[in-house]
Amino acid sequence: MSTAPIPVIAIDGPSASGKGTIAQIVASKLGYHYLDSGAIYRITALAAKNLGVSWQDETALAALAEKMNIRFEQGQILLNGEIITEAVRTEEISRGASEVAVHPQLRTALLGLQKSFRQVPGLVADGRDMATVIFPDAQTKIFLTASAEIRAERRYKQLIEKGIHANLADILQDLQTRDARDQQRSVAPLQQSKNATLLETSALSIEQAVQAVLDCRQQSINA
Repeated sequence: MSTAPIPVIAIDGPSASGKGTIAQIVASKLGYHYLDSGAIYRITALAAKNLGVSWQDETALAALAEKMNIRFEQGQILLNGEIITEAVRTEEISRGASEVAVHPQLRTALLGLQKSFRQVPGLVADGRDMATVIFPDAQTKIFLTASAEIRAERRYKQLIEKGIHANLADILQDLQTRDARDQQRSVAPLQQSKNATLLETSALSIEQAVQAVLDCRQQSINA
């Protein structure tokens, strides 16, 4: 029986860099499990809002997180059995996710939950600290990014396509504020792991970015 660790492809990067879309496609192609760690913080922010818990109340957020039953099934996100896929994708909850993520107690409370997604035959995990904190032994590590302007345009188009009113300048400002908050937080800041491959996607299509990740995986296997 093999004692080799279950392989993990860790994809980190800033908000709206496309890492979620790319990670899901890679997971599908490989038959791997998928972890959207950002969604876990979004879910926490949504659950807190629904229960009247402040996004600044670190202790209450940590206690709330330990009671959440989160599942990702067939493209849907479920919290305690309720589908919340669209509810966690609003700009308000996106901001909330970035705000709650700064709290060390909450990050500790969610650590075990995130690690539990590592199951046979493998896992593709995307977030901001997958390669640096959650899965430092990941077989393949990618830091995926794009310019703030490109990321804002992508987010703007996504919202418009969904029929959601959006302002490009406001989205750009929000992304820049979120980037600064994520990079400057004291616990698990957004940063490229020393042994991660930098993948700049400003000029790449989704298909090209997916292939680049698969190529990196193959290189790590051959190394």
